[in-house]
Amino acid sequence: MIYVQDLTKTYDDLQRGRFVAVDRVTFNVSRGEIFGLLGPNGAGKTTVLRILSTVLRPTSGTARIGGYDVDSDPADVRGMIGFVSNNTALYDRMTAWETVQYFGRLHGMSKAKLAERLEGLFDQLRMNDFRDVPAGKMSTGMKQKVSIARALVHDPPVLIFDEATLGLDVMVARNLLQVVRSLRDAGKCLIFSTHIMREVERLCDRVAIMHRGRILDTGTLDDLRHRHQEQDVEDLFFGLLSRHEQQALSEAV
Repeated sequence: MIYVQDLTKTYDDLQRGRFVAVDRVTFNVSRGEIFGLLGPNGAGKTTVLRILSTVLRPTSGTARIGGYDVDSDPADVRGMIGFVSNNTALYDRMTAWETVQYFGRLHGMSKAKLAERLEGLFDQLRMNDFRDVPAGKMSTGMKQKVSIARALVHDPPVLIFDEATLGLDVMVARNLLQVVRSLRDAGKCLIFSTHIMREVERLCDRVAIMHRGRILDTGTLDDLRHRHQEQDVEDLFFGLLSRHEQQALSEAV
């Protein structure tokens, strides 16, 4: 469902010269799978996801979602995906219901189909208690549920979660993870970006560990543990990053 091959994104920086934000990243994600992008801040995770969601154009390489190229078929790609981030931007004066309804209309849903979909989503995400509350009066957890609902309203086959639990309290974050699991069980294709090891262990079928724009290794957690002879995911993660840093220093000398 998601095909990424040698994806690269560079920027021209007046002080540093050519800066490589994403460096020849390659991975695939299938239906019914949660693929984790694990890495520290600045690793390039968000840049990859912004390219997949057509917000950024790649410098080189290939990325396709459902057969559509993110560069040449952006409108088709947008219809295939739902995007949820930790930066929930909502219109303060629009209610939860109005916001999700608005995004359904943007996706060209018929009035009858949209009304049925809204009722189902508000039941599934337990949003009926605040369906008429304007965003300006919502809690952070309520806003995140609205963000999820608007990403799901057109029933896309691909869902992208970019640090979606950042800043949420424990209960809201736990509920979000339950939603992610249910989407996987429903056959959706998901990318889940995070730097929280526990979330990776609880959710992801496969993981790619990113650092400085590169994927250092990828596979199931069992594959990674066996390959690096390390059972603790946090130790495995920091060991990989440390070795990569040492290699980069030796190459620079």
